[in-house]
Amino acid sequence: MSNINKNQNQDRKNEALVNDNIKAEQVLVVDDSGNQLGVMKIQEALKVAEEQNYDLVCVAPNATTPVCRLMDYSKYRYEQQKKARVAKKNQTIICVKEVWLTPVISSNDFETKLKQGVKFLQQGNKLKVVLRFNRRLRLLNMGDPDIQVLQKYIDATSDIATVESKPTLDGKSVSATLAPKKEKK
Repeated sequence: MSNINKNQNQDRKNEALVNDNIKAEQVLVVDDSGNQLGVMKIQEALKVAEEQNYDLVCVAPNATTPVCRLMDYSKYRYEQQKKARVAKKNQTIICVKEVWLTPVISSNDFETKLKQGVKFLQQGNKLKVVLRFNRRLRLLNMGDPDIQVLQKYIDATSDIATVESKPTLDGKSVSATLAPKKEKK
């Protein structure tokens, strides 16, 4: 199936059943203010909708008696699209950035990595701090003094970040995830 056909099928699934597309024989009709007009045959419901200059929109097609509402469908669709645009504009995308450390990192390199991590956190991103071991430096247990580099990093960022996941061993590395602190309003 081509992309065009997939997109058309997706649009049909998202579209509500409107006017002549409603296949039920009888429907429960609700007017624009929410009052029930009762169960009617589809032809009668379409006639009522036409008299009031509204569209007949099926809002609950899977009910035993499908429920249809009288409304201006083009205005309704426009409002839904407008809400979707606003929701998309207001959504925040959170990235997870990584900073790699080693147990024998120099103080200058540590400060550079710390500044970079603080910058990531201030931008609202999460930060994964990874302490990597090479072959010669093996981690024996989580109480090993080499973990102090990771703990020092966590302590240095404690004023702007919270620990989301505590340090865990992943093969030849230990990692912890930090999230920016929420601002109090």
